Amino acid sequence: MNKLYLFLLVSAVLSAVITPVVRKWAVKLQIMDVPKDNRRVHTKPIPLLGGMAIYISFVVTLLLKAGKLTNSEIGLILGSTIIVIGGFLDDKLNIKPWCKLLFQLAAALILIIYGVKIVLITNPFSGLYQFVNLGIMSIPLTLIWVIGITNALNLIDGLDGLAAGIAFISSVTIFIIALLNGRNEAAILTIILSGAIAGFLPYNFNPASIFMGDTGAQLLGFLLAAISIEGAVKSAAAFSIAVPILALGIPIYDTLFAMIRRKINGKPIMQADRGHLHHRLLDMGLTQKQAVLIMYIISAVLGSFSIIAMEINVQSSYSLLIIVMVILVLTAWKAGFFKHRD
Repeated sequence: MNKLYLFLLVSAVLSAVITPVVRKWAVKLQIMDVPKDNRRVHTKPIPLLGGMAIYISFVVTLLLKAGKLTNSEIGLILGSTIIVIGGFLDDKLNIKPWCKLLFQLAAALILIIYGVKIVLITNPFSGLYQFVNLGIMSIPLTLIWVIGITNALNLIDGLDGLAAGIAFISSVTIFIIALLNGRNEAAILTIILSGAIAGFLPYNFNPASIFMGDTGAQLLGFLLAAISIEGAVKSAAAFSIAVPILALGIPIYDTLFAMIRRKINGKPIMQADRGHLHHRLLDMGLTQKQAVLIMYIISAVLGSFSIIAMEINVQSSYSLLIIVMVILVLTAWKAGFFKHRD
């Protein structure tokens, strides 16, 4: 346990020291987020590339840990490097969505090659067969999970400190789950990631002096998706679906609601709008800090549910997931979340 705290400290200090350097670098390269539409809430250009600080501190701390890197850790480093390269190009050149998808696909395939994939899932109707072996379907399911979460984190990165803070809460949640289930590798990875985010967050919280950019938002989504495959498992290494869906609840549900909203209103699914939860909270008159803190609380509550879901039996965990989803959908419908807003 003391080693885990050391990993947290080293990663956080590295991130806190590197972030100002990255900020100066971003300004020098003119990689800035310039407010140019009504979806952006900042009023002056802010440097991007904050994700570089998170990436460097995560990878360096992981390399410093004692012992040889495992296959999954190597895959994680290689995959995250591909994601960061794609994110950097997007922050600098604003590349096409299909180009970003190619980088995400390549990174996810690297994970699979190095053994990070969903092979078994818990069976909600478990009788004779408690687990379901996905066979060849493990590859597309892993690709969908990793690419989906990578983009979901990116989509909620709309307020100072929002995506980073929610990623931190999700990372701590998966860390606790990993500890409870003896998943030591996942515990180490999440504590290192938590430290990297914690060191960056003071610079990113309102008023932010640097943004993560696609470099950071995609990186955090990718890492959380990958580590959750290792951490959100019960016995026999079976992936417990309810657990990560609750732990990563805010980005998952906000993205799903956005897709449903755009489909209902005849808009392209990839077309940006002002219908996300953080936009709705701002439109209610809340400040950025208030909106972000409310979303932190919601994320923490969902994270608590995910820990409960891991500790109860399979059928009960799926029932808990369904109950939470129904409540969220009904609340979103009543609050008008499925009505289009430009």
